[in-house]
Amino acid sequence: MHNDRINLLVTFDKNYIKPFQTMLVSLLTNNPRETVHVWLLHSAIPQEELQALEEYCSLRCVPLTPLQVDRAIFQNAPISKRYPQEMYYRLLAPHLLPESLEKVLYLDPDILVINPLRPLWDVELKGCAFAAASHTGITEIMNDINRVRLGTEHDYYNTGVVLMDLEKARELVKTDAIFKCVSEHESDLLLPDQDVFNFLYGQQTMQVDDAIWNYDARYYSNYLIRSGGIINLEWVMQKTAVLHFCGKRKPWAASYSHRFGALYKHYMQAAAR
Repeated sequence: MHNDRINLLVTFDKNYIKPFQTMLVSLLTNNPRETVHVWLLHSAIPQEELQALEEYCSLRCVPLTPLQVDRAIFQNAPISKRYPQEMYYRLLAPHLLPESLEKVLYLDPDILVINPLRPLWDVELKGCAFAAASHTGITEIMNDINRVRLGTEHDYYNTGVVLMDLEKARELVKTDAIFKCVSEHESDLLLPDQDVFNFLYGQQTMQVDDAIWNYDARYYSNYLIRSGGIINLEWVMQKTAVLHFCGKRKPWAASYSHRFGALYKHYMQAAAR
């Protein structure tokens, strides 16, 4: 067992508790030798449900530390239905997490972890504050559009998986700058927190391979074709670590019938035991 535990960051409301549990069980199943500590940033999960979640994690030998975010932080923030308070949590995580934490791995709850995470956790950031993947090989046209739309030169990063050097990020991330960015570009932001991350911190982000660390489950055929047949189902099962169910259609819905749906249902059933 590694002495260096993996600090996992998640942010969700009560509606995503079960998807989180599925993600966690997949991670533990495929990383049996790892020690994991989960940090949860939230604003309104009822105490009874938080307690049940802590017990769920404890039974799996995973400490869970829920941190309720102080609403006072957002007095000067643009808040609306489209820009809820919760969208800022991932961006402000370096300042919301304890100062004692040096590094954290953020994962969206709509993810399966099907191979070891340790190689990502051990990535040398080479002076960058973050590491993330860009889905450039799948949607190159959209990547170019996002560069023009945001006025950036780097690839457009998906923030469903982000490794954070918290010491560097605390120096880089400024609360007022985030709020100002949202205010000034409100009409231009399509995926608000992801756009803000790319606009403000893309230059300080190290790129990692999306086929391994943030595989978009919607685009199996694209990965297969663009890799000349290399990234097939067998390759994914052996090498992809993070399978990300991006988009509006989610694999826990009864109507979900896309590839990897059966795999997701397998872990969902395991998480319910």
